[in-house]
Amino acid sequence: MGLRGLRVALAVLALTCGGACLGVGQETPGSQRIWTVPEISALPNNAQGRLVRRGRDLITATYAYIGPEVADRSKRFAGNNLACSNCHLQAGTKKFGIPLFGLFGEFPRYNARLGAEITIENRVNSCMTRSMNGRALPVSAPEMQAMVAYIKFLSTGVPPGELLPGLGTGKMPELDRPADPVRGKAGYTNACATCHGPDGAGIPRSLPSTDLGYVMPPLWGGDSFNDGAGMARLITAANFLHFNMPHGADYLNPQLSPEQAWDIAAYVISQPRPHKAGLDKGFPDLLEKPVDAPYGPYADGFSEQQHKYGPFAPIRAAIAKLKAELKGTPTR
Repeated sequence: MGLRGLRVALAVLALTCGGACLGVGQETPGSQRIWTVPEISALPNNAQGRLVRRGRDLITATYAYIGPEVADRSKRFAGNNLACSNCHLQAGTKKFGIPLFGLFGEFPRYNARLGAEITIENRVNSCMTRSMNGRALPVSAPEMQAMVAYIKFLSTGVPPGELLPGLGTGKMPELDRPADPVRGKAGYTNACATCHGPDGAGIPRSLPSTDLGYVMPPLWGGDSFNDGAGMARLITAANFLHFNMPHGADYLNPQLSPEQAWDIAAYVISQPRPHKAGLDKGFPDLLEKPVDAPYGPYADGFSEQQHKYGPFAPIRAAIAKLKAELKGTPTR
């Protein structure tokens, strides 16, 4: 087996060995080792160790430090009582649970929404203004520095340009029909309402007078993510549900079929939530806009309804044709 074959074999191993081993790491003489999530408890009790731990705390209990009800009004950056870990599961360490590991070296990177290069701080603030429905943190803010330190820590030992298995939300087969919110409502009632409530309001923590946040987060309504968040897009939401929900599921043991996940996600994103102003101003190159962005304008001629619920294959084909025409090359 050559080096290329060894890389493939190790990558397959990393995909099948659960949370303990996540990807191919740095080479050692005569072999390669498997990269694992670094252990935060092993950090020394020095300034850097405390900074990283504070970053983790900000990810897991965002509402308690920079939420809309904290005592210091100047620290109210988040606009809801969610935690970052409501989407970045297990403090950003769960495979296909939108993990934060291995990402630090990917920045700065090009962002199609802005049509420009962004930093890791810009990416954090995108979550702050969308998923957290709040306002941007200053780059110099202690909270920003702590969260970035934690994200960097989760990339310890990952060479720049190395993409670890398990990033994002995974990818399941798409439907050849629109996802159906009506079917999804029945699926939500059966699989999701016990934890997130029949009205999607979640389950608050038991001491609302002294404790903030949710045991189970709201999926819509005023204290949820806004309509500009990644989770408000069908492809993101459906794959997240398939590989992570209901509670206890993971990519090795999905409990929802792909069809159920698509329809439940359609129901969730069809519900009312806060509006993010200026959504129509993003993506200077509309051909780079995600096919499931549920807001216009679009370059492809398809309706907002189809962009929201699919099917997406015809949209992708139209975009590919438009791109080929711009380049003066025939489409296949």
